[in-house]
Amino acid sequence: MHRTLLTALIATLIGFIPSNVQAQLLRQQQEEPDMTMLRKLQLAQLAITELYVDTIDQGKLAEAAIEGMLKTLDPHSAYANAESTRSSQEALDGNFEGIGVQFNMLEDTLVVIQPTTKGPSERAGILAGDRIVSVDGQPIAGVNMPRDTIMRRLRGPKGTKVRLGIVRRNVKELLTFTITRDKIPTNTLDAAYMLDATTGYILLDRFGATTGTEMRAAIERLQAQGMRDLVLDLSINGGGYLGASVDVAGEFLPKGSLVVFTQGRRTDRNEFRVQHKGLMPEGRIVVLVDEYTASAAEIVSGALQDHDRGTIIGRRTFGKGLVQRPIDLPDGSMIRLTVAHFYTPSGRCIQKPYTRGKGEEYSEDLNDRYRRGELMHLDSIHLDSTKVYQTLVKHRTVYGGGGIMPDIFVPLDTTTYTKAYRAINRNSILVNIVLRYADNNRNSLKRKYKTFDDYRTKFEVPQSLIDEVLAEADKKKITIDDDEREATINDLRFMLKALIANNVWDRSEYMQLINERSELVRAALEHLKGERGGR
Repeated sequence: MHRTLLTALIATLIGFIPSNVQAQLLRQQQEEPDMTMLRKLQLAQLAITELYVDTIDQGKLAEAAIEGMLKTLDPHSAYANAESTRSSQEALDGNFEGIGVQFNMLEDTLVVIQPTTKGPSERAGILAGDRIVSVDGQPIAGVNMPRDTIMRRLRGPKGTKVRLGIVRRNVKELLTFTITRDKIPTNTLDAAYMLDATTGYILLDRFGATTGTEMRAAIERLQAQGMRDLVLDLSINGGGYLGASVDVAGEFLPKGSLVVFTQGRRTDRNEFRVQHKGLMPEGRIVVLVDEYTASAAEIVSGALQDHDRGTIIGRRTFGKGLVQRPIDLPDGSMIRLTVAHFYTPSGRCIQKPYTRGKGEEYSEDLNDRYRRGELMHLDSIHLDSTKVYQTLVKHRTVYGGGGIMPDIFVPLDTTTYTKAYRAINRNSILVNIVLRYADNNRNSLKRKYKTFDDYRTKFEVPQSLIDEVLAEADKKKITIDDDEREATINDLRFMLKALIANNVWDRSEYMQLINERSELVRAALEHLKGERGGR
């Protein structure tokens, strides 16, 4: 009877697990069946459902049991309900189904920042600056509707129609547009532009299904502009798909090169190698990393470092080197179960140490690094002398023990912005003020500044905008000390100009301005300049 029950359970699961996992799962359950524990879980659920004093939601009970089991494991095994699974999948798969607009909320009204190029809204005639005030006759403006509720009303299956009520500047009557929803691409590559005549810059936000294609297109575009060297920015990149990391590393490494391998208690060593000829087999590569660089971003950093193909600049990366296998459940929810570790080509394990079941302790690691001074001082970093490895070409010493240690350390600069500016930023004062300004001046800015370079070199933030920010700060009782007032105003001018660019142009233009203050980008350019001078 016990064997029959176990076989039935496995048979049920098989319908929701990828075929390449099924044989392994069946083999393992034959090796270690524990029918006592399985029966114990079943009896506990049955007893609670039948005997507990109050009504029980069996779905929530099952979710709590799954979450409880996973919490006793590693920090990255996790359960996600159907809605969370769908949302995260959209971000990584590179598309969702909807109307195709980039928007922001001004007070409680949805303002279109940009319609997606060639998307359904652009085809229907939606313009930047339009306010969407109703969806299918139901008002969404002036009713304090939550942002996620608005998004659910706008999104929907491809081919379905939605009727939008639009308020447009200088048009008296309410406009109505019927839009046929479609697949909307979501980019994982945030910015690509030239830092100087021969150096390109690419910022990757995450590693998704479309990252390889986006990366190749960006490299080709920058090479056409004269790029010979590249600064690849993976700071604050939390990772994503393993395959995407192999695609990205493959643009710089010879075909057949090992990018990463995985291995676990129940999984054999599995190697991932470059499958195609890359677009940049030559030319210098600098990879920017920080304490938030994780997972797939660490795979790329470690591979380029181990093959002596790139210089890693920044701070020690997060150290997320656990492989999660998705297990789809019948209701659309998912278990992401850790089954192996990531290892760089030299054999370094990327995962930092952790204690099973101590999730809170693990989540404090970055705060601990800050308190120890590791983010500010190189001599505060204590590398594990028992985990010493050699790079594969130049045989340089690199260390394991968690994360990727950069070749050139750049400390966290806690003085970039004043205390008063940081308080203003925390209170989201700039966002709404910039949105209103861009909404009122979008067309005039585009007429006056024919190119972004014109805007970058000639535009000056009006004093009236500074005064508006300071007035809002005063209302929120944010004090600006006399000794930092001038520096705070300079910070405001700098960020306002960048945020306006983000609203009127796009992310690449925004990053061009932001990177003028980036210590990581400055260190990359100094390194490349030094190497050029030494040739």
